[in-house]
Amino acid sequence: MKTYNNIKEYNKKKSVVTIGTFDGVHIGHKKILERIILNAKELNCESVVITFFPHPRMVLQDNSVVQLLNTVDEKTILLEKTGIDNLIIHPFNQEFSRLTAEEFVKEILVNQLNIQKIIIGYDHRFGRNRTANINDLIVFGEEYGFEVDQISAQEINDNAVSSTKIRNAILEGKITLANDYLGYNYFFSGIIVKGKQLGRTIGFPTANIKINEDYKLIPKNGVYIVKSNYNKRIIYGMMNIGTRPTVDGQNQTIEVNFFDFNEDIYDELITIELLDFIREEQKFDSFDSLKNQLYSDKETSLSFISRL
Repeated sequence: MKTYNNIKEYNKKKSVVTIGTFDGVHIGHKKILERIILNAKELNCESVVITFFPHPRMVLQDNSVVQLLNTVDEKTILLEKTGIDNLIIHPFNQEFSRLTAEEFVKEILVNQLNIQKIIIGYDHRFGRNRTANINDLIVFGEEYGFEVDQISAQEINDNAVSSTKIRNAILEGKITLANDYLGYNYFFSGIIVKGKQLGRTIGFPTANIKINEDYKLIPKNGVYIVKSNYNKRIIYGMMNIGTRPTVDGQNQTIEVNFFDFNEDIYDELITIELLDFIREEQKFDSFDSLKNQLYSDKETSLSFISRL
């Protein structure tokens, strides 16, 4: 897959195009992408996915809190696995948002992408203030000589999967449901940083993870079963997301206790996959109570892992 950071970089080969956020690159998205790839092969064209960064709401809505399932790098990795030929991550800014619908079609789709066909959702809106819809696109297609393949409401509803449903599932701790919708384990990456090292004092040393992208969706506070791939080795563990109320913590932290693992990984970038949610974060009246609960959490985790 070739990746472009601007639509103008595209090589102008004939293309079959889709446009969207594709947050999560979930199983519903993959059906659309398979259709794009198949159509491109039939028409002897390149398959092209156009997405935008920053997310349009970050640019157009003041103080909008946008939480996404994927960072730009994660989305790129996931889309490459689908077999798409080209990914265009176009910078979204005020200037781009002011393009009229016809300017977008003529200057972007026709002149830059040499579009032969576009496959798009029935509810897709585009152009300045998002005033144009699928019917306008069909008219433009007739005028400029490209096909418009509409993904119907029934197709989308029958799929029963959406990025919003997945985000809600993750925020509710329904990790296995979210993973089923995604078609892979929800994951995030971060740098291992030094914490207060209190876990070591009770036999549960943790790796503290700092995520740099503030728009990445962090799951709800609580304890999770997780896994990671470190130096081509799968390691399992349990993770706590929260404020550590037992020690009167104030800020949210992400801490992972890896099982059967004792290597120095400070300052390394590591990816954590979530397997299941164990329990809510709790405040314990003593370190002994916390320690006993952690042993119980570990037993729960190991039992789950043994069934994989």
